[in-house]
Amino acid sequence: METEATGDPHDCSSGELLSRLLAADDIDGAIDAELMSFAPCPACDPIVVARVAAEQKRLATAWAARDRYLARKARLARRAEEREARRASSLPERKSALPAAAAAILARAKAKAAERTKR
Repeated sequence: METEATGDPHDCSSGELLSRLLAADDIDGAIDAELMSFAPCPACDPIVVARVAAEQKRLATAWAARDRYLARKARLARRAEEREARRASSLPERKSALPAAAAAILARAKAKAAERTKR
């Protein structure tokens, strides 16, 4: 049968196949069978058309929600990186309160004290 709008041949059996796949809960198989590109003709069974259209709508809604979630996740990650970059640039570099030589002496003294407590 030809679709009225385009004049292209239409095979109603593809809708029936999609309907069977959906009834068997084989969503992946239905997607592989081009569920989202199915366009019914007036001769297609209304029950088949309703089942396929409902699944097309459900999947489109779910995919849109996933896209929004991924966009939000990326946006939050970008904001966190920007915030961390602002924090890092606003903090002054902390220098040790002790000169390097004094810090080395202190480290040796701590090591010596730790060695005494082990005995």
